[in-house]
Amino acid sequence: MFVRRRLTLFAMTVAAAPLAVGACTAGPKSVVKQAEAAPPSVTVTPADRARDVPISAEVGTRVSNGRVTGVRLTDDKGRPVAAQAREDGSGWVPDRPLANSRTYTAEVTAAGDSGKTTTRKTTFTTMAKSTKPAVTSELYFQDKQTYGTAMPVVLGFDPPIPEQARADVQRRLFVKTDPPQPGTWSWMSDGKQAEYRAPDHWKPGTRISVRSALEGLPIGKEAVGDSDRVATARVGRQVSLDIDNTTKQMTVYQDGKVLRKLPVSLGKPSTPSSSGTMVIMEKHEHTTFDTRGEPDGGYVVDVDDAQRLTWGGEFIHSAPWSEGEQGYNNTSHGCTNVSAAGADWLMGITQVGDLVTVKGTEVKLQPGNGFTAWNVSWDEFAKGSALPVPTGLKPTQSPTPHPGAVAGGSAPAPTPTRSNSGG
Repeated sequence: MFVRRRLTLFAMTVAAAPLAVGACTAGPKSVVKQAEAAPPSVTVTPADRARDVPISAEVGTRVSNGRVTGVRLTDDKGRPVAAQAREDGSGWVPDRPLANSRTYTAEVTAAGDSGKTTTRKTTFTTMAKSTKPAVTSELYFQDKQTYGTAMPVVLGFDPPIPEQARADVQRRLFVKTDPPQPGTWSWMSDGKQAEYRAPDHWKPGTRISVRSALEGLPIGKEAVGDSDRVATARVGRQVSLDIDNTTKQMTVYQDGKVLRKLPVSLGKPSTPSSSGTMVIMEKHEHTTFDTRGEPDGGYVVDVDDAQRLTWGGEFIHSAPWSEGEQGYNNTSHGCTNVSAAGADWLMGITQVGDLVTVKGTEVKLQPGNGFTAWNVSWDEFAKGSALPVPTGLKPTQSPTPHPGAVAGGSAPAPTPTRSNSGG
């Protein structure tokens, strides 16, 4: 935060000397001088000559009586290290993790309103490679992909991030959008998953750049972050699915208009589908559901045109064996069954990140069972942030928009358990 200099004016009055009788005078004069402005005061971290600095270190700055005008970070061979300023001006984050057992020099210049400048220099040495176990992180947001308008940025952690370490981790998670659509991160209560979204769905065409800068970051006293990950993707067309257990129908929307309705068969009473607002997580033209070892499983079946909705194994998929029941009865093990022709058509319409709303079933979608960022209101979502959320961030739509409202393939999951039970 920049602290602006406050000028204090001191008035100095010079008294007139005694006057000679009969002399001609213009009277006493007052002379006012402005106290000389203090130069900027600059504090830089890491401290000078600091040792064993984590490779996740950034150049922190605190300035009074001025503002930062330049930051230069170099390694021990004099080569510049690229870094980006934080939005709040509190520091500069290197574009890549620093190297282990190396010495770096940071030089920070600040200017005051008077034009005076102050430069502070600090030299520090990073720690040797850590022997502490690394927390495995998984970024479910791939580079050069096109996603639906409801796609959150999702990170999974194994082991879970303890509550007292979440603010430090969150400060190293960066999301930039073009055009700007600011949002926040929100943590699942168990610390296994964090999700980022804005108050409203992304606008089609938005460019989203993500960096999970966790490599070498101390996480609590016993662990460090595993990797520095980056990805840039774009948002495609607006598509959403509304699945109603009462009517046994799926309504497919694009840009707020109904494209088509498809009959469905959902989970039978012993294995019901989850009701809630979820997101398509991945798509497979062909996959195998293997439920051996599942409480209500025991079968292995090949399926076509499968789209994952939950970590627990709920999919939308082709089910030619239940076409006679679709639109009338629930016969699945929790999945949304559609006809072979309907499932093939859906695969050409949907994107990972499209919103899917299921209603009227016997059970509710559990937090973190999939990408569940839209299954709660914005206010509830923001409560899950480990850092303050700007009060001005509010939805422009109603808190629970109709799934048809126009909105302004994943790697293996470490947690929670990923299931291909299907059915």
